[in-house]
Amino acid sequence: MLYGKRIRLRAIEREDLQSFVAWINDPEVRCNLLLYYPISIPEEEKWYEQMLTSPQDEHPLAIEVKTEKGWELAGNVGFININVHDRSAEIGIFIGRKGYWDHGYGREALRLMVQHGFENININRVYLYVYETNQRGIKCYEEAGFMHEGRLREARFHEGKYIDVFVMGILRSEWRDKKNGGEG
Repeated sequence: MLYGKRIRLRAIEREDLQSFVAWINDPEVRCNLLLYYPISIPEEEKWYEQMLTSPQDEHPLAIEVKTEKGWELAGNVGFININVHDRSAEIGIFIGRKGYWDHGYGREALRLMVQHGFENININRVYLYVYETNQRGIKCYEEAGFMHEGRLREARFHEGKYIDVFVMGILRSEWRDKKNGGEG
């Protein structure tokens, strides 16, 4: 497990799938994900089985928040599209438990996962895509050290209109500078 100050990242278990499906089927949660339609338990179970056959570095991790009652599942985070030649990886995250939105748990999970990528997997660049309409996500990514790298114009048809998709990323050198107290 990877431990932060208020969260931990652990392997996803089959028991987590019920929560993931409930969250993904909430239109307010799903609107910022790369999913158009609600999903079923059998679809999520199929995803889970396929995930288990992918490289371990690309297995998403469950985000759990420390509470008075113990650890509570809040979402997941993981690397996808790891390019071993270029040492880059895309990262994806979602906090499905809406009661944990706007508390910095996503930012902490991103920072922890990025640290893991740079220190343990030897990644040099971590990047993500975010819809221009996802202001909460953009703020989270900026606070986690991600820089705006580009804009894909009208790249997504979302809620009846075309919107831009931002590309954001962080380099190992930027992360190291921030970690060492530099401006980054």
